Amino acid sequence: MRQRSWWSASTLLALVITLGLAAPAGAQDKPRSGGELLFVVAAEPPSFDGHKEETFAMLHPTAPHYSTLLRVDPTDKTGTKFIGDLAESWTVSPDKRTYTFKLRQGVKFHDGSLMTSKDVKASYDHIIFPPKDVVSSRQAAYKVVEAVEAPRPDTVIFRMKWYEGSILANLSSPWNYIYKADILAKDPHWYEKNVMGTGPFMFVEYVRGSHWIGKKFPDYWDKGKPYLDGYRAIFIPSSAAQVAAIRGERAMIQFRGFTPADRDSLVAALGNKITVQESPWNCSIQVAMNQTKKPFEDKRVRRALSLALDRYEGSKALSRIALVKEVAGIQVPGTPWATPPAELEKLAGYGHDINASRAEARRLLKEAGQENLAFTLLNRAVPQPYEPVGIWLIDQWRQIGLNVKQVTLESGAWLQAQKTGDFEVSTNAPCNSIVEPDMDLHWFLTTSPVNFSKHKDTVMDDLYQKQSRALDPEERKRYLRQFEKRLYDEEVHYIMTFQWHRIVPHNARVRGWTVMPSHFLNQQLDTVWLAE
Repeated sequence: MRQRSWWSASTLLALVITLGLAAPAGAQDKPRSGGELLFVVAAEPPSFDGHKEETFAMLHPTAPHYSTLLRVDPTDKTGTKFIGDLAESWTVSPDKRTYTFKLRQGVKFHDGSLMTSKDVKASYDHIIFPPKDVVSSRQAAYKVVEAVEAPRPDTVIFRMKWYEGSILANLSSPWNYIYKADILAKDPHWYEKNVMGTGPFMFVEYVRGSHWIGKKFPDYWDKGKPYLDGYRAIFIPSSAAQVAAIRGERAMIQFRGFTPADRDSLVAALGNKITVQESPWNCSIQVAMNQTKKPFEDKRVRRALSLALDRYEGSKALSRIALVKEVAGIQVPGTPWATPPAELEKLAGYGHDINASRAEARRLLKEAGQENLAFTLLNRAVPQPYEPVGIWLIDQWRQIGLNVKQVTLESGAWLQAQKTGDFEVSTNAPCNSIVEPDMDLHWFLTTSPVNFSKHKDTVMDDLYQKQSRALDPEERKRYLRQFEKRLYDEEVHYIMTFQWHRIVPHNARVRGWTVMPSHFLNQQLDTVWLAE
């Protein structure tokens, strides 16, 4: 998997200098008002409703029009610090089952009307208790919520059936746009085709196949912001055309991310006109082994497949050509819930002696009567990062004597095959917006609709519930380590390959924006400004 390098010394120097600027942009500069941010979006929104949709193609152009109750701190690179947006402050009852939020006063919608607790309650009722014909994509995340109350115009109360560790993260979801109650009462589908919030930018126009425009809201509650006069999202599906737009300075940034090769070409072309921000990404490439099919019901076989992988050398090679990098466990490296490296190395396939690991893999396969195992790897027909990771997996398994062929399917068919169990071994890619165990680990539960390994492990289900309801963070971490050990080591229900890696090269004029482990976060653009 080695790739020959053709970088010149000057290009390498430019890259080093550029990556050195990847601290939170604008940290040493005073924000400047004015200008229009031009950014690329790779797809177009299916609708405009944040409560319904799940794609960045909707969130990137629309998020600047809205506020949320809470938000992820736009300066926090881990994406795990929660601050008030429309909430000025909040208190929690001693039993942690009642959350009372005091709202900012004088917040206006773009139509000039005042926002009150009635609007927050109506918005969350639309998410948690939607009418029968309304789709709420995140309804399941709020099963813990018993009721949302608005006793006073400046107060919203969430009453819980039990304590759940993820509640503040869920209330900070970037999708939870606060809508106007009167509009929802008249037509709960209105926001699917219309835009009107309390965010830093007002909606101007959307021309399908071309662009989306927002302009500064002069009555935004956070006085002095936004700094920009406006923004223009340009829809460009082709990745080559996206890179060309940044290189030609016809666009300033594409928030989802580019490949290592794209980054290097932009740095080579633009030098100090480009800044690169990078982060571990809250997506991973996992391998599901269908336990309803022989021999994958045998955990010795599953363990052998994990032991065969040289993750550390693989990371070095693949990070040069693919959107993966970090060797990780169940949570994003560098974040509060991440597994310490010393603990990670105790799991099957995470040791540094690859020869010993592969010897154990061969022993297990022989013991299971599967020394000459042959199977098919189902992979997604998407170049990044599935194609290079698939090739790497097959090469790694070949080194313990396995014969693996690969079948690739377009995204819909790939997902459907996993749901129906029409595969032996398959890649999959759990992704999430906020780094939070409840949100990130539900994929692996027996009851999950995306339990693609088809395992029935109630011990893991129990550990999940215990970590979710643990009041002490250290106790929660202990449960998480037990969950992780059972998932990847004792039972090997899944194989974790690598964490995705987010790379955002952007025009150096763009300041005040901090990369995070999710391309769904930090998209309100209220902190962004343009240097001269």
